[in-house]
Amino acid sequence: MTIKPAPMQVLVMGAGSIGCYLGGLADTAGLDLHFVGRPRVLDSLRLHGLVCSDLTGRQHTIPAAKLQLHERVPAGLHPAVSLLCVKSAATAEAASELQAALPAGGLLLSMQNGISNASAAQAAAPALDVRAGMVPFNVAELAPGHFHRGSSGALMVQGHAAPDAALRTLQSAFAHSGIELQLIDSAEAMRAVQWGKLLLNLNNPVNALSGLPLREQLQQRGYRRCLAALQAEALDVLAAAGQPVQAMTPLPPRRLLNVLRLPTPLFKLVAARMLKIDAKARSSMADDLALGRRTEIDALCGEVLALARSVGVSAPLNARMQSLVQDWPARSRPYGPDELLAALGLS
Repeated sequence: MTIKPAPMQVLVMGAGSIGCYLGGLADTAGLDLHFVGRPRVLDSLRLHGLVCSDLTGRQHTIPAAKLQLHERVPAGLHPAVSLLCVKSAATAEAASELQAALPAGGLLLSMQNGISNASAAQAAAPALDVRAGMVPFNVAELAPGHFHRGSSGALMVQGHAAPDAALRTLQSAFAHSGIELQLIDSAEAMRAVQWGKLLLNLNNPVNALSGLPLREQLQQRGYRRCLAALQAEALDVLAAAGQPVQAMTPLPPRRLLNVLRLPTPLFKLVAARMLKIDAKARSSMADDLALGRRTEIDALCGEVLALARSVGVSAPLNARMQSLVQDWPARSRPYGPDELLAALGLS
């Protein structure tokens, strides 16, 4: 009699929007999923189960009874791969907890925004094999336990020329759900990818402060001008630092600025592909502001400012945007496009 091998065990550290969605993708391929998260999300999952949907109409449901949910990393767990999906401010704490609970050499993929999270995780968990990753798409929580991908793109992680079995299995699992997982062969190339993604993520604070869904926000020229100005400043800082940037759209980053600044009728024609976003999509930062949670602005505009300081240049627009997001609790009402331009000193 042939004995069927046990499914590969995967740990999702940070059961938020990205963690729940990536875990849901892995579940479609029958992997052994464990989620670690905060009580608010875990209680919702225990009550409603986990539903993952996307802009193509695909949907996958995991009944509550099937979910393996934990508030701390359980003792005795031996995942072949762990996905670090906590917000940036929680990276060091989460990595320390993982090192205390997991065997040495365990593979940990940082599927987080920003540039420095993988380094911070490796410093906090030196016994683990931490790799940087990049999630290109937007995931929003539409209802308790329901996480919806509203845009597209391929996942990327730093791999090796000969990927290990865990990464190959994870590639196959995500492919089963229609998502490509690309392996980037060097830390330098991965950093260029991360900076390319961060440039796009500079729209997160613009979207959050607009109070609008992503597609609707991008169709208003004033908001696009804000994004273009933030990106242009960041590109100047990257050039001063000699840091390469991987294009994450069909257009190189500098040419994308010109498209963003176009009048809206022309923008809709030229950037039709960019607008292939589900009407439900919004940035995770918008959710954070709505729920009074700490945002990741320090991992976005803050990374631009840190790089600027390291090479002796300034980035006043990114500094101002960081302040606007941090000052949101005192305001708590959206900025119109002209108002946001004025707040950034761009009108």
